[in-house]
Amino acid sequence: MRSLFFLAFLAISQQICAEGSASSAQMSTQTAIPPAFKEPFSGEALIQLVIGLLVVVVIIFVLSWVVKRFSGISPLTKNMRVVGVLPLSAREKAVLVKVGQQHLLLGVAPGRVSRLHAFEAGDIEESSDKKADSFSHRLADVMKQRRASEHKAGGEDE
Repeated sequence: MRSLFFLAFLAISQQICAEGSASSAQMSTQTAIPPAFKEPFSGEALIQLVIGLLVVVVIIFVLSWVVKRFSGISPLTKNMRVVGVLPLSAREKAVLVKVGQQHLLLGVAPGRVSRLHAFEAGDIEESSDKKADSFSHRLADVMKQRRASEHKAGGEDE
């Protein structure tokens, strides 16, 4: 990608140099060339400025689209999605992520992500109405189920 930018810069600079040498040759044959515009804030100068800025912005958008489109990097989120987020404090949150068929509960803090719990395949049911069921309710239900199953397993041992 850098070589493409370098080649474009080289081609533009060669064209500018060629125009500069041609204009210097014309200056030697002619006595005086009037400037393109005399006043820096004239209507013509402002139109040239606006058009130039628009061209630069369009070039930036086109190049960013080309880089995204043809970079050859496939999206990594194909089998991964965020099921829900629960803010714990101003800078920390719990995030429930589904990776394949497994659900992971992650603790996210500035500069650090840690796995808090990995749920089994059947622990969390997928609801069809995701907006009605908030993350906090879903997490509370799963934790209640887990406590109940641990309590039953603990009661059988006694």
